[in-house]
Amino acid sequence: MNVDLNTKVGELVLARPETMRYFERLGIDYCCGGHRSLEEACRVANQPPADILEGLETLEPFQAGIPSPRDWAQAPLADLTRHIVATHHDYLREEMPRLEFLLEKVLRAHGERHPELPRVGELYRALVADLMPHMMKEEQILFPFIGQLEQGLSGSSCFGTVQSPIRVMELEHEAVGALLVELRELTGAYTVPADGCATFRALYDGFQTLEEDLHLHIYLENQILHPRAVALESSVQA
Repeated sequence: MNVDLNTKVGELVLARPETMRYFERLGIDYCCGGHRSLEEACRVANQPPADILEGLETLEPFQAGIPSPRDWAQAPLADLTRHIVATHHDYLREEMPRLEFLLEKVLRAHGERHPELPRVGELYRALVADLMPHMMKEEQILFPFIGQLEQGLSGSSCFGTVQSPIRVMELEHEAVGALLVELRELTGAYTVPADGCATFRALYDGFQTLEEDLHLHIYLENQILHPRAVALESSVQA
């Protein structure tokens, strides 16, 4: 793939999955911001475009062990939605209560010495409050409707076309992305302070893993599932 500053970030990740970890390290948004050109994405992330292009040229090719979004570019959409639920939704439902438990312990032990922690707690709880109903709407409304489309059924729905719930889901993704950006900034990219205990480290490690998982989760939906569902609906209605 020929890459220049006009290349869309989402298209680049789809063609070269090794760029996913590279962009993660640099804070370049490839999920909610996958529609941006590389130049625009660099500007948003305060990264020099020329340096990023140079880094892409020397990046090692895709290696085994890194989940490849290309696996889902042609797979049945029903398989993709099941993967999202089993891999990402189930992970979140299990992990978020664990992080809440760690957060409460850290707030009690370190809250007075680290004035940023109450806001960290607010951000995390806002994230959970956004994600729980979001996942439910996907599982109960959007994903089943996409499954019907894939079976060649274009029956009526309360929301009209599939683009309506997709638009709502992507707006909610943007809200989650904004919370993650603030959480990363407030924690110094999840840097544990010198007086941080093992629980503090476990919490920040958990936050970082959560962020990485959400980036891939949202990428799969925004850049692969949603465009394919819109195209499928158009073909069914034709």
